[in-house]
Amino acid sequence: MPEVTRDAATQGSPADPSAGSPTLLEMEGVSKRFPGVEALTAVDFDLKAGEVHVLFGENGAGKSTLISLIAGAERPTSGRFLLNGEPVDLRSVQDARHQGISAVFQEFSLVPQLTVEENLFLGAELTSGGFLDKGALHRRAQDIIDRLNFPLKPQQRVAYLSRAEQQMVEIAKAFRSEPSVLIFDEPTASLTERETDRLFALIEQAKADGVGIIYITHRMGEIKRIADRITVLRDGHKIATLDVADASEDKLVELMTGRVIDQIFPDIAFDPGETILSVEHLTLESDVVRDVSMHVRTGEIVGIAGLIGSGKSEIGRACFGAEAISEGRIRFDGENVTGESIKQMLRRGLFYIPSDRRDEGLLMVRGARENIALPSLDRSDFSSMLFLRRGAERARTRTLAERVELRPMNLERDLDHFSGGNQQKVLIAKALTRDVKLFIFDEPTVGVDVGTRVAIYGFIKELSEAGAGILLISSDLPEILHLTNRAYVMYRGELRAELEGDAITQDTVLSHFFEREAA
Repeated sequence: MPEVTRDAATQGSPADPSAGSPTLLEMEGVSKRFPGVEALTAVDFDLKAGEVHVLFGENGAGKSTLISLIAGAERPTSGRFLLNGEPVDLRSVQDARHQGISAVFQEFSLVPQLTVEENLFLGAELTSGGFLDKGALHRRAQDIIDRLNFPLKPQQRVAYLSRAEQQMVEIAKAFRSEPSVLIFDEPTASLTERETDRLFALIEQAKADGVGIIYITHRMGEIKRIADRITVLRDGHKIATLDVADASEDKLVELMTGRVIDQIFPDIAFDPGETILSVEHLTLESDVVRDVSMHVRTGEIVGIAGLIGSGKSEIGRACFGAEAISEGRIRFDGENVTGESIKQMLRRGLFYIPSDRRDEGLLMVRGARENIALPSLDRSDFSSMLFLRRGAERARTRTLAERVELRPMNLERDLDHFSGGNQQKVLIAKALTRDVKLFIFDEPTVGVDVGTRVAIYGFIKELSEAGAGILLISSDLPEILHLTNRAYVMYRGELRAELEGDAITQDTVLSHFFEREAA
């Protein structure tokens, strides 16, 4: 490991907005080793009352490991914790909660078969006389939901909730008691702007009540909006702690990566050719999309912008054969493919990279090799008649893993043990196993760090300039502004606008995001 020096900012600063606040939590020389991996090395960290302390770093830097230790989900190999100045041994998540530490992890811990209220109090059920007090549980759950102003019903079954609604349930669980430490891991990834505003208002109220908040995000805008201090991790080491006022985007990226990234978004040479995909008056059986028409040509990147729930993702899924169509037509490479299956669309040369990599894109309990090869097991370079060609499979998947710069380069390791950014790289490598004419990227950079973003944008540029059509579905407005040469804007299932070239600006896109006032 290279020698890691401590930034001068770690010594504290008069500008620190919480400099006079008591310290709630301290980590002293904490390390965590997994078999073959040193996830954290002698990390010092502290959290003060009434502050938001952001953890910042690349995927695999150690952020998730650190909060898992604080939340009691993992135990340190060495080092110690102090809570309110007293040594503490956090033996489990339940133990941490009893100590006043609540966490909202990026990966949900909900039981789909249970209701919202049952999930809220799972492990902390309300009882009366030794029996479950369902009335009290319902009232308490409703009180929490009302306080948070979330559009949830206590008796809804979690299995039928959207990902955004499930995220709200996870957040509500953290507020079921009065914690002294709150941990949030990428909590806004599935939330709309309005729901994000509500969460930030709750965070501000918690700060005013003296709660210390540990917050993981890769979004610079969120850091500037809510953070007080930032600790940067790299390769399991603490690099620096600095006040948000001293943290420019360039400085944070350099601390995070150890290098200067001159340009996040690449310059792309667009050379549009023939129309490869045509969507004509598309209406879905779910009614999430109504009478939408659009097209994509080879050699161009076409964006679909819109808020969560606007129907933009469902358009991509319908083109891939994953959504039922009630009206309209989809043409691909000159042929009518309306109603064709996912298998048929793969064979035609269309590949959809879903937004939810864990539930829809990857087998988390299998290795990178098997995941990369999975969509192409019918091809001659992976199988011969009824038998897999293991040697060819290993060689091909390793070549693709190296191309996407997978870290660590252990293709047999279960994907659950890779960082989110490296899981996303495996998802992209899957798409490269076939001859693809059109790639549909649905939220390709959700939950990934700046370095991985740059790599993904580089792949999108490379594929477009090689002549493939790209349909980029994104809630991240800068991606639409900087990567596309044409863009469609969706609002509540309807197509609001088609923009091209210099007309794709923040103001013009945002002007179509919200309800129009009546004339």
